[in-house]
Amino acid sequence: MFTGIVQGVARVESIDAREGLHTLALKLPAGFDEALAIGASVSCDGVCLTVTERPSPDVALFDVMAQTLNLTTLGALRVGSGLNVERAAKDGAEIGGHPLSGHVDVSARIAEIRTPDNNRVIRFALPAPWMRYVFAKGYVAVNGCSLTVAEAQRERDGSGWFEVWLIPETLRMTTFGDKVVGDGAHIEIERSTQVVVDTVRDALDEKLGPLLPVLEAIARERGIELTQLSLPKS
Repeated sequence: MFTGIVQGVARVESIDAREGLHTLALKLPAGFDEALAIGASVSCDGVCLTVTERPSPDVALFDVMAQTLNLTTLGALRVGSGLNVERAAKDGAEIGGHPLSGHVDVSARIAEIRTPDNNRVIRFALPAPWMRYVFAKGYVAVNGCSLTVAEAQRERDGSGWFEVWLIPETLRMTTFGDKVVGDGAHIEIERSTQVVVDTVRDALDEKLGPLLPVLEAIARERGIELTQLSLPKS
């Protein structure tokens, strides 16, 4: 488990690209490698990877299998690329963000970046059906970083966008300051929100049965997500 509090940026030192498997050599941020053993779990841009070798004190190797390469942006990494990294949480650790599994649900795209004074606002475009789990003032993990959603909008087709505001400290400790429009990002949905939304949808489906698709179509025409009608207001 991870907390979503990024502990620094690792840089790709080398990539051994074989058929169906990439081995990444990551140069770790200062102090990150203390007592980091082979077999330890590390969140790399939100993807839980296992340390397979420690060739030097500040470098660790990670194997990335074909399925992960296909489902994430890790297959597009280049030497010098940066990744947000976090070590697995220990028992009793402070949860400064929110609990994360390190299992990416979907990739989003950066649709817009704004830079008001001392802030950076990033808008992410998210495909259907994942926007149903993202709410303003709720949590979402982006590239392994626990963030609060500032604004969110759903479209009639179930897709949509959400925005996050990043303070200078977050930009200093992560790769978000290097991102540009069009870049991909790993999204892990906050699990308790997903459970609530799916439970409400299942209850509606059970009670309304064949009427549910009709009601959903009517609701979409009016820009309404049915699950919103049953979720508590924050």
